[in-house]
Amino acid sequence: MSSVLFASSNENKYKEAKSILSKFDIKLSFFKCNLEEIQADTLEEIALHKVTQAFSQCSKPVIVEDDGLFIGSLNGFPGPYSAFVFKTIGNKGILELLKAKRKAKFQSVIAYCERNNDVMLFKAVVDGKISRKLMGIKWGYDPIFIPDGQNKTYAQLRDKNLVSHRYLALRKFAMWHLHGQESSDR
Repeated sequence: MSSVLFASSNENKYKEAKSILSKFDIKLSFFKCNLEEIQADTLEEIALHKVTQAFSQCSKPVIVEDDGLFIGSLNGFPGPYSAFVFKTIGNKGILELLKAKRKAKFQSVIAYCERNNDVMLFKAVVDGKISRKLMGIKWGYDPIFIPDGQNKTYAQLRDKNLVSHRYLALRKFAMWHLHGQESSDR
């Protein structure tokens, strides 16, 4: 079984990632740390910065995950600023910003580093929409994001860890890490 550290201060992200990667026989350990959250225009830039910081602190194979909610009618906002927006206005604030157009997508970027300046990125996107009200109880934007093909939010889905943006990005990482190949899904 392969072993990798998951660097974050967010235990919920770690638990999801650990559950997902265990299905691929990758053992994930929590490297609890507060990484600098740079303000950048892309999730890739943020994840790259975080993983190089994390590797400099632990000097072991490590991944970080950065994700963002991109709302079409808000020109992709909050995007890479999703964590800040969630802390300041939360799901209720997002719901108040939206009118009729609710199309959105959730993106996830996994950054992996096992040597200085040697980083691999794995990105996934799930298209969907924003619900009209809070639906279900979970963390983050899960109570307001409905993936395409579903009528429930992430918070309401029993199998979220089989369809989420985080799952798809982690699966790409797992395929590369274990077999040297990326999966072909989005």
